[in-house]
Amino acid sequence: MARDFSTVGVIGLGTMGAGIVEVFARNGFDVIAVDVDDAAVERGRTHLQHSTDRAVSRGKLTPEDQAALIGRATFTSDLGDLKDCQLVVEAVPEQLDLKKEIFAKVDGIVAPDAVLATNTSSLPVTEIAVATNNPKRVVGMHFFNPAPVLKFVEVVRTVVTEDEVFEDVTGLAQRLGKQPVVVGDKAGFIANALLFGYLNHAVSMFESRYASREDIDAAMRLGCGYPMGPLALMDLIGLDTAYEILDTMYKQGRDRLHAPSPIIKQMVSAGLKGRKSGRGFYTYAEPDSSQVATDQLTPRPDGEDGVEKRTVSRVGVVGSGTMATGIVEVFAKAGYDVVFVARSETKVEAVQAALTKSLEKAVQRGKLTEEARDEALRHVSGTAQLDDLRDVDLVVEAVVEDLGVKRALFENLDEICKPGAILATTTSSLPVVECAAVTKRPQDVVGMHFFNPAQVMKLVEVVSTVSTAPEVVATVQDLCAKVGKHAVTCGDRSGFIVNALLFPYLNDAVKMLEANYATADAIDTAMKTGCGLPMGPFELLDVVGLDVALAIQRQLYLEFREPGFAPAPLLEHLVTAGYLGRKTGRGFRTYA
Repeated sequence: MARDFSTVGVIGLGTMGAGIVEVFARNGFDVIAVDVDDAAVERGRTHLQHSTDRAVSRGKLTPEDQAALIGRATFTSDLGDLKDCQLVVEAVPEQLDLKKEIFAKVDGIVAPDAVLATNTSSLPVTEIAVATNNPKRVVGMHFFNPAPVLKFVEVVRTVVTEDEVFEDVTGLAQRLGKQPVVVGDKAGFIANALLFGYLNHAVSMFESRYASREDIDAAMRLGCGYPMGPLALMDLIGLDTAYEILDTMYKQGRDRLHAPSPIIKQMVSAGLKGRKSGRGFYTYAEPDSSQVATDQLTPRPDGEDGVEKRTVSRVGVVGSGTMATGIVEVFAKAGYDVVFVARSETKVEAVQAALTKSLEKAVQRGKLTEEARDEALRHVSGTAQLDDLRDVDLVVEAVVEDLGVKRALFENLDEICKPGAILATTTSSLPVVECAAVTKRPQDVVGMHFFNPAQVMKLVEVVSTVSTAPEVVATVQDLCAKVGKHAVTCGDRSGFIVNALLFPYLNDAVKMLEANYATADAIDTAMKTGCGLPMGPFELLDVVGLDVALAIQRQLYLEFREPGFAPAPLLEHLVTAGYLGRKTGRGFRTYA
């Protein structure tokens, strides 16, 4: 039977510690809240007051419940006041020596059967435990920020933790309304081990000037549905905290992907720690503000770059699949005349039928008027002849992801299309420059990577090669805005922005499963509940298709030659066995 905790202590009253105080007090526990001095204690008290004031103003807490909640918290700067606590949670800064010192002191204050928990996000719990005389009662209890909101808790078990202790703490987390997952004592645990590899990769992308901070963040928000872009998230976490987590993970695992990007340490040394200092990757209105201010890196308003844009009024689309049909719909709804080319008259009719059905569904859902539907259809004509593209201003190719097929198509388009017409490919992984190289107009060739379904997803990656003319990039960026899309711009490199950041993270999740560190369910729960992602990595892999994921991961490994990008053997084996995800009924999970 799980222990019935009633009085708990929390040491460290920063944002996280004060949030943990609120979690316990909300759930009826008496809380002894401790910090180093009176000023720190007062900051913690103020944080609790402000947080619960917001809850009251939003109708999530009554004034009476707020008063009772605050009344259950006792604030003090004396560790001795923890003597009657059955559980003490430490939430001081991520410094191993500091944590060990605190645990050694608390160990001599509380009763012999009290549980000691650390909220560390990356430091070895075992090392903290052995600073006490009874390491068997020490456990990790890693809350996520903001603690009152996020439902996930990682319960970290060391090799010496008693079974009863981690069972009691797991039961307690459930009583708090959290979703606990029990993991071993490995740097980063589940969530941070996967999250910070991805964040570090995004920082490297920014550091190399491959893409702007705004475009990297917008790409992951709009392309993957993430609640925040990686660089904005780094600023929220704090660059100093992020550096310590990455450095700890690198020292323990020696994975180069966790070696902190040099710019992180440089920024920390310069005092650019993120929101809390008023400046990190972005500049903020003031310290601790979420309001982004204009600085020297802020993009200039459209039209101020001095680049003249080409006129686009007539658009061609080559292809008859889901992506091609969606792109036709996007341009037609925006009022552009669209000529699409399919391989046969039968396929032409199929595209017309699919387009009509999609527009009709939009009408039935109230997203489109009947007049707008009819107007869009009037803008569209289909043909089985590539030569009918001779008068278009822009062609978007959306045929099969086969470089040989695309190169042959671009040779034909080069001969057919009028001078000055832009030739765009919507490839998600192949080199755009390979398509440009077979034409006599490489300056007119650009990547225009729509996301599926094109008529719904807001993101387009505009990919420029070493040959692409600036006015072509500017024209396509402008065109994206006119058809209601958000364009992000990057160079011609495998994976572009989204896939280059997404798939190594998915591959890391497979490696974690393969190492038997956690189950697929636990990992998915960690990333959805702890990090707010719309899908867990294994859910997403099964939707995308394991064969597609493997092909992209192989391409990334081939391009970057980064050992950490090598596809996980488990992914290779599942694909070899024909377990490709939902489309075959089995992947990381089995489907009915």
